[in-house]
Amino acid sequence: MSLLRFKMVDAAINHTALEVEVPAGRPSDYFGEKVFGRDAMRKYLNRATYDALIDTMENGTPLTRELADGIAAGMRQWALEHGADHYTHWFQPLTGGTAEKHDAFAEPDSCGGVLEEFSGKLLVQQEPDASSFPNGGIRNTFEARGYSAWDPASPAFIVDTTLCIPTVFIAYTGEALDYKAPLLRSLNAVDKAATEVCRYFDKNVQRVHAYLGWEQEYFLVDESLWAARPDLMLTGRTLMGHESAKNQQLEDHYFGAIPTRVISFMRELEYESLKLGIPVKTRHNEVAPNQFELAPVYEEANLANDHNQLLMTIMDKIARRHKFRVLLHEKPFKGINGSGKHNNWSLGTDTGVNLLGPGRTAAENLQFITFLVNVISAVHKHNGLLKAAIMSATNAHRLGANEAPPAIISTFLGKQVSAVLDKLAASKSDDAIRFDAKNVFKMSGISHIPTLLIDNTDRNRTSPFAFTGNRFELRAVGSSDNCAEAMIVLNTAVAAELRAFREAVDARIEAGAKKEKAIYEVLKEMIHASQPIRFDGNGYSEEWKAEAARRGLDCETSTPLIFDRYLDAEALEMFRTTEVLSPVEVEARTEVKWETYVKKIQIEGRVLGDLTMNHIVPVASRYEAMLLDKVYKMSQMRHLNLSASSDILLIRRIQEHTAEIQRLTDEMVEARKAANRIEEMRAKAIAYHDTVACTFDAIRYHVDKLEEIVDDQMWPLPKYRELLFLR
Repeated sequence: MSLLRFKMVDAAINHTALEVEVPAGRPSDYFGEKVFGRDAMRKYLNRATYDALIDTMENGTPLTRELADGIAAGMRQWALEHGADHYTHWFQPLTGGTAEKHDAFAEPDSCGGVLEEFSGKLLVQQEPDASSFPNGGIRNTFEARGYSAWDPASPAFIVDTTLCIPTVFIAYTGEALDYKAPLLRSLNAVDKAATEVCRYFDKNVQRVHAYLGWEQEYFLVDESLWAARPDLMLTGRTLMGHESAKNQQLEDHYFGAIPTRVISFMRELEYESLKLGIPVKTRHNEVAPNQFELAPVYEEANLANDHNQLLMTIMDKIARRHKFRVLLHEKPFKGINGSGKHNNWSLGTDTGVNLLGPGRTAAENLQFITFLVNVISAVHKHNGLLKAAIMSATNAHRLGANEAPPAIISTFLGKQVSAVLDKLAASKSDDAIRFDAKNVFKMSGISHIPTLLIDNTDRNRTSPFAFTGNRFELRAVGSSDNCAEAMIVLNTAVAAELRAFREAVDARIEAGAKKEKAIYEVLKEMIHASQPIRFDGNGYSEEWKAEAARRGLDCETSTPLIFDRYLDAEALEMFRTTEVLSPVEVEARTEVKWETYVKKIQIEGRVLGDLTMNHIVPVASRYEAMLLDKVYKMSQMRHLNLSASSDILLIRRIQEHTAEIQRLTDEMVEARKAANRIEEMRAKAIAYHDTVACTFDAIRYHVDKLEEIVDDQMWPLPKYRELLFLR
């Protein structure tokens, strides 16, 4: 074993769990203590200011500058009493992470001292440099102005000693440069459209909220071993490495006993999350070794997304304290499962009704089926766009890998719900569906749709968009993704579909049809038209890929080409009419996607080239030289009649693999150089996909073969058997 690798592995073996002082009290004693939530607002704001802020949070009513000053004063006092000395506008640029610039509360008082200042102006607006973040050409270096603006719907919070204020990030020219602004627009769009449809059934509905419950999968690796793997450090995944003899094939890690060091990390993570108001609920071992999951209770989608972004930041900090590194890459290790971030999405009214939950009356069930069918139809019409929203250079490694949903969007409903829709579509115009005591479907009058069973679906882990009883689970989102991107597309598509549905129903009513019959007839048409998106079988199978193509679903697998779906005329029109994204904003974001893809593949290519030529080939050559020396010495002792045939065979194998590594690496470098000469970003991304990324697996094949041959004591990188099993 190389000296560095020996030291790293030894350090990993000798790590012990870090004991963290987590209070013995109940979580309810400290939940939200670092959040300027409603309890803090009531304490630090006067009644009029508090009522105005709540009205803004719940109804979107604009705040005056005077009210902003009052809120800022109360927020400053609260923050100072909780140990904060700086504040920042916390936003979500198109990097996929979060950004923050800290400013001190302390301001000179002109008398040689300082005062803690924080005004409504500083709360409401700041000016980050808009040209230094990905912007798709909206901002140039000489046009740097951009603004961050407070989002009152998501409460401020304290991390360490900094007051963090959630904000949107927009250009000087008004375009959104982040994920939060279009997410808020999409939530507004689906609220308006869904509320209008809800009033067919309940005139009291004033608002509809989108809810999100994310499930965050992640890997933990020992920090000392991570530090000895340049590929993990720089790309988040292992670009080489032979499978461990034991990995996940015994299925003993899934839901198994959580390792001691890991449970210590989890306890601190949960403690810090709860203090920040993140309602974490579930923790467990995932399928692969060293893979785990954390999930909270669902929340309103904007707040839930902020909490997921915040969690990804703090879990990295906490992991380092426990001598771990968190891997959020979708496929950090070959041969075992990758990580996703399942997005459980639903719609609910301000009257307390889950619109995707089966009801107990005929009207409730007609409403449920109405929203269910509209969601299915929206996903059918925009299945390629939804795939583009979850596709990336990193998630492409996971999707379709027989452990995650395929790179084809379909929806799973389960036998019971599918049968309901099929019966509905095939029925006469004055019929509906009910269950008898034996759950056998029968027809009845339109006004008598009875109670559906709550547990009305099985689970299909191969489906990227599965109905799970009272919500849809978008399983295809990558573990490192910002949830907002998929939610923006889903919310917008559903909003557009609900608007079209309302127009179609109203047209029939105006033509003289009764409301229920008009709804029923439009739903029948939608069920027929969206039939191709419904699939309850095995999404991993090769047969499904062929069937999906026959159905006309988007089966493209090239990541750069998938991004084209954002620029389809239907997508541009949908975003424009719902006022979620302008054509300029869509084009800019697509440009950012191509640019990000190029940069990630470029980095991987550079790291792979460095590892092969400066680590692997030299070590293999040294081992080859040792074998040659052995063969030579054996040849000098002919009187012993020794056979060197097996050693000669090893030498030849090493030569073959090292020669191929050098040849393929040279080809990859030349392909990268050629791609870099391409100016247009889409064409460059396609070139990187078609001529650069496609060489990585071939290079890896030969490196992994050498790992099986070269003396273990000489191999320079920690192996999978060392990385994947925490001591």
